Amino acid sequence: MRNLIAAVISCYAITYPIMAAAQERPKVVATFSIIGDMARQVGGEGIDLTVLVGPNSDAHVYEPRPADAIALARADVVLSNGLMFEGFLTRLIEASGTDAQLVELSQGAQILDDPAGGHYHYSGDRAIFHAAPQDPHAWQSLANAQVYAENIADSLCQADAQGCDTYRGNAERYIRELQALDAEIREAIDAIPPERRTVVVAHNAFRYYQDAYGVTFLSPQGVSTESEASAADVAGLIRQIRETGAGAVFGENISDARLIQRIAAEAGLELAGTLYSDALSDPEGEAPDYIQMMRHNTRSITAALQPR
Repeated sequence: MRNLIAAVISCYAITYPIMAAAQERPKVVATFSIIGDMARQVGGEGIDLTVLVGPNSDAHVYEPRPADAIALARADVVLSNGLMFEGFLTRLIEASGTDAQLVELSQGAQILDDPAGGHYHYSGDRAIFHAAPQDPHAWQSLANAQVYAENIADSLCQADAQGCDTYRGNAERYIRELQALDAEIREAIDAIPPERRTVVVAHNAFRYYQDAYGVTFLSPQGVSTESEASAADVAGLIRQIRETGAGAVFGENISDARLIQRIAAEAGLELAGTLYSDALSDPEGEAPDYIQMMRHNTRSITAALQPR
């Protein structure tokens, strides 16, 4: 793979000067779909955007392609989440030889330490532990999303001073939308009795949402990295569900649903729908952009937790 990437980049280097003359917009690479949408909101038509990990895809297990190395080689700006979320990125940067501006959008955000030193997620039916001393899912807080937008505008202004006023204006408009959505979410969650604000999800990606809005998320963190959770793991979570009175179980768009369906069935609950944690839906889906993702998640949670 490394030799193939090198060969493709060498070929690209020959043709790039001709292509560059026809393309003057800053070339921006976003690592996954949520960041890609934020970059699109701030950059608008002023940027040439490439998103590496697309909708409904798990950045934890992504394997880069030669085309990704080409994208980085030609990039002016590479936007990532940071906090060890994109495990593939260091290798890809080295293979591409890029001299792009590398921006971790979580810089300056309010970051939560991970008491477990990481979290589980799922690839197929396999539970995989993603080690990270800090929780990387910072975009699940609208306050942090505003920091991401500011960081994107800063990086685009550095890459394209002529377009800076436009990027700043786009960021200010987007931040106002994020602030309005933050207030909307708080109002919606406040209408749910505190004792009913517990749900179950497939992996622990919602601690920032929990911290910001007061919903408790339970997940099968204790499962081993074997292909299935042990009976003791599942029994422990079901006991926790009953003790806390968890009112709903949700699948996730990037996770295999079999384990969470098993947990729901044994707890006497039905799946209440799908939440979007680490990736957007496709354009025709329920969460085609970040704002719609956060609104969909909130509406799904509040609908499931309404007193019966």
